Amino acid sequence: MDNERMNQLRMLGLTIAYYRKARGMTQSQLAEAVHISRTHMSNIEAPNTKTSISLNLLLDIADALDIPVKKLFDFSL
Repeated sequence: MDNERMNQLRMLGLTIAYYRKARGMTQSQLAEAVHISRTHMSNIEAPNTKTSISLNLLLDIADALDIPVKKLFDFSL
């Protein structure tokens, strides 16, 4: 995985964490809502891990956070 892709995944994870916290949700609550483990959610949000994410899971996360999926790609927060 190249550096640009790693940076995009890092920013995606940080953006998910931002919206999760804005909704007052814990990682465990969001993980439960999208049917994954808290550890997997933690790995998605962690800025220094190499965890990719499926489109299906990304859509589920956006639904659980009640935001359009495109907001997860707005890295200007």
